[in-house]
Amino acid sequence: MPKRNYLCIRRSQTGQPGEPQQPSPAQMQEMYAKFNAWKEKFQANIVDLGGKLGGGCVVTADGETDGPFVEAKEVVGGFMIVSADSLEEAIRIVRESPGILGQGASVEVREISIS
Repeated sequence: MPKRNYLCIRRSQTGQPGEPQQPSPAQMQEMYAKFNAWKEKFQANIVDLGGKLGGGCVVTADGETDGPFVEAKEVVGGFMIVSADSLEEAIRIVRESPGILGQGASVEVREISIS
């Protein structure tokens, strides 16, 4: 059976009490090292690393509204697409990602169906 693609949506909570300050240069270097090791380990599965998402808007039949909304408690911060034999394998790949380590961080994994 061919591999399937999975959309991985990174979310984080906003307004958490005791939110950490910006990481130090040493902490940033450590985070990048972990990310690069993960990226190398799963390079065959990574279809698109996506990236951080900037501002945008919400489009409806009536028009559009600026977004994302500051009052939201959960913010979509980025996305990526991975290729895996199953949802379970995609979850394993994401679980090893340093992107889920932050307090209040999560990644939603959804199969991409192409008809």
